[in-house]
Amino acid sequence: MAAPSPLPFPAPGAPVREGLTVFVKGLEVAAGIGVYDHEQGRLQRLVIDVTLDLTPAPIERLSDTINYETVAEAARAIVAEGHVGLVETFAERLAVAMLGDARVRRCTVRVEKPGALGGDEVPGCELVMSR
Repeated sequence: MAAPSPLPFPAPGAPVREGLTVFVKGLEVAAGIGVYDHEQGRLQRLVIDVTLDLTPAPIERLSDTINYETVAEAARAIVAEGHVGLVETFAERLAVAMLGDARVRRCTVRVEKPGALGGDEVPGCELVMSR
């Protein structure tokens, strides 16, 4: 049996971790959101998708990755802080919260506001932030 190589490189042809993506799709929250008078003092439904690109590393335990519930808790904490004027602001606050974890290299947050236009159309925004 050959001795292991002293070099820190994987053996030729060995799999290499290039990335890890964790996501939460379709998270619904009722938020005080909007800039118009008729949006003040009432809750509106938001549908949130979050995609986190993590630094590739071995994952053996929950503590080695981002728990899905962490994403949901961060979104709910933004709601609990009070009224937010724009979905873009909501998305940015959530992305910044997710980037607070050093393992997150890139964060994409999509916030939809169903019913905002009064029909079946679903407006919203998608924000991408990275380190």
